[in-house]
Amino acid sequence: MVAVGVLHLPSRLLSSSPRVVSSSRPFSASSPSGVAKVVLKKGKTQLFKDGSPMVYSGAVDRIIGKPPPQTGDVVIVADGTESPIGWGLYNSVSMFCVRLMQLQHESTRDPSCALNVEKLLQTRITQAVQLRNNLGLPSPNTTSAYRLVNSEGDRLSGLIVDVFRDIAVVASSAAWLEKYRTHVEACLRSSIHGINHINWRPSLDLLKEDGFDISSLKQTQSAPLPERSMVVENGITYAISLEGQKTGFYTDQRESRHFISTISSGKTVLDLCCYSGGFALNAAKGGATNVLGIDSSLPALELARENVLLNHMDPEKVVFFKQDSTEFMKGALSREETWDIVILDPPKLAPRKKVLHNAAGMYRNLNSLAMRLTSSGGLLMTCSCSGAMTQSGKFLGILQSAAAMAGRKITVVREAGAASDHPLDPSYPQGHYLSNILLRVL
Repeated sequence: MVAVGVLHLPSRLLSSSPRVVSSSRPFSASSPSGVAKVVLKKGKTQLFKDGSPMVYSGAVDRIIGKPPPQTGDVVIVADGTESPIGWGLYNSVSMFCVRLMQLQHESTRDPSCALNVEKLLQTRITQAVQLRNNLGLPSPNTTSAYRLVNSEGDRLSGLIVDVFRDIAVVASSAAWLEKYRTHVEACLRSSIHGINHINWRPSLDLLKEDGFDISSLKQTQSAPLPERSMVVENGITYAISLEGQKTGFYTDQRESRHFISTISSGKTVLDLCCYSGGFALNAAKGGATNVLGIDSSLPALELARENVLLNHMDPEKVVFFKQDSTEFMKGALSREETWDIVILDPPKLAPRKKVLHNAAGMYRNLNSLAMRLTSSGGLLMTCSCSGAMTQSGKFLGILQSAAAMAGRKITVVREAGAASDHPLDPSYPQGHYLSNILLRVL
C-alpha cells in the first residue's frame, strides 16, 4: 500500500472545479485548478525530500497539466507515484526545472504559505530579519552593513539582499524574482526598519543562465538612488559606491576583517587585492605600524583613501597603490621586502568547474609569491571566493604546493568561510563559496 502525502492548500485555491481536491484530503493523481504537477523519475525523489532546493531537469519524468506551466508559475513536485513532496516555482528553460520553495511537511505545519508566493516571501524575509537581529545585526554605532537574505541559506533561492544603513541592495539571479519583484520590494520595505531606498541589481549572467530575457528587464528604480552611501562595520566607517563590485561592499569577510584587527598590533601589513581597504583599515585600527594596500582598480583605491580620512587614520601609515598584485609582488621580491602579515583576497578565478585546473595554477602562483613576501614566522591570510574551488576541497592542497614552490613551510592556524549572516543550507553545498585560511609561514 502506497502512503499518500497531504499538501494543505489555502482556500483561495479551492473551487468547485472537478480537478480540485479538498484541503483536508490527500491528492495524488489530481492537482489544484491551474496548478501543474512535476513528477520526478523513480529513484530521483529522496534528494529533494531531504531538502535539496534545485530540481534539475534530468530528474523530471513528466509534467501533468494543461496548459503547460510557464516560467515563474507555481507547480507541485511529486514522486513517481504522483504523491506530492512539495511545491516550487517552475522554469521552462533553465537546467533547474523547479526551485523548491516548501516541502510537504512544511506546508502541513504552515498551510498559510502553501502555493502562495507572496505569503511565503513575507514569511521568509521576516525570518531572515529575525535571524540577523539574533546575531546582533544591525548594531547601532558598530555595524550597519550586513547580508539580510542569502539565497538558499534563507530559503529564497536566487535572492541576495545586502543592507547598507537605509539602502537595501537586491541581487536577483533567478527568473522568478523578476516576476515577483514588486512583492519582494514590498516585503523588504515592510520588514526592515528605516529602509529608504531599494537598489535592484539583476545579476545578468546568472539570469541569462536561468533562461531570462534580460532585454525585458525594468531599468527603473523604486526611487532616486544616491551614488554613494556611508556605512559602519566593526566600528570603522566606509564610503561605498552603489555602482561598485557586486552589491557595493563585501559583507562576507566582516568577521575575518575583525580578526585581522586583533592580531595586527605592532605589525607591518600588506593587503593585496584590497578593494576599498577593509582588511587594511582593520589592521590599522588594531595598531599595525605600517599598512600597504594594493589594487588594480582606481575607483576602489579612491574609496580606500577616502576611508582612511573618514576614520582619522594617518595617511602616511595606511597607504594604497594602484598596481596589478602579481607585478607588485614580483617587484617587492626584487627589493627583498617582507611583511609580518600578508592578506591575499583575489577576485573569483574559477567561476566554473571547467576552468578549475587553470585557476589552480593561478592560485598556486599567487600564493607562492605571497608566501615569499611573508616574514619567517609571519602570517598569510589567503582567500578564494570561487565556489568551484572551495567545493572541490583542493584549496589546501594548492596552498601546500605553493609553499613547496616558494621553499617555505606552512601550518594552518585558522579556517573560516563567509560571516554568520551568510547562512548555508546543508542540502545545497553549492552555496559554500568562500574559503579564508590563515597560515603561519616558516
